[in-house]
Amino acid sequence: ASRGSGGAPGVAPANVYMEPGTASVADLIADIEDGVYITDLFGQGVSLVTGDYSRGASGLRIRNGELAGPVAEITIAGTLPEMFRALVAADDLELLRGIDVPTLRIDGMSV
Repeated sequence: ASRGSGGAPGVAPANVYMEPGTASVADLIADIEDGVYITDLFGQGVSLVTGDYSRGASGLRIRNGELAGPVAEITIAGTLPEMFRALVAADDLELLRGIDVPTLRIDGMSV
């Protein structure tokens, strides 16, 4: 069970993690000519009926395989099936919160 700051306890996942990959984060971004390293997501924009995904985001620009300046108030979009097919995990999994994932690379999303 899980409980927030108010209300009754309910069902929630815990002790869930995604297996890490074999490449480092630096290796995952090394061949990206122009991209975004997302550090924060906000808003709700996932349709479990259609698979459409659209969220507000901020992070760092990737240029020629290196992190560049900050970006904010952008929108990233894709479809869940395509995102899952393109997903590549880095080797940096840390077990900290009970629901943990390594850094993920997803090619082909719209920004």
